[in-house]
Amino acid sequence: MEKRLTFNGAVKRDPAIAAWFAERPGTLGSIAHSWFSHIRGCGDDVLELLHDGYPTACVQDLPFAYVGAFTRHVNVGFFMGAFLPDPLRLLEGTGKRMRHVKLRPGAEVDADALVELIHAAYRDVREYVAAVRLETAGR
Repeated sequence: MEKRLTFNGAVKRDPAIAAWFAERPGTLGSIAHSWFSHIRGCGDDVLELLHDGYPTACVQDLPFAYVGAFTRHVNVGFFMGAFLPDPLRLLEGTGKRMRHVKLRPGAEVDADALVELIHAAYRDVREYVAAVRLETAGR
């Protein structure tokens, strides 16, 4: 099983993330906050931290999604996005693993498809955590 990127310090609710959203009160901040709320709502085991300046969601120490607000758009990103089912081709990026969905104010996005990407990323990280647990138990 391929080893994945891990982060230390994820907590249930990181005050740094609340501060991050407070610094972005406009439309882009609202869009980012709304989508991060969807990510947080995936399960009781979702933890969070600020990584590279962006709100990032984890299960245990494994990140699965993040949001970023930029000058004219918001990214909803996925650490293993290259492996997610994306029939509507919402995901952008050419990296080995990471992909993102770019959201612009006033531009429509298939919200159901983006929610499904979020849930797929969450299911993927939970399956990975379970597989690691089984592998470790078998040693």
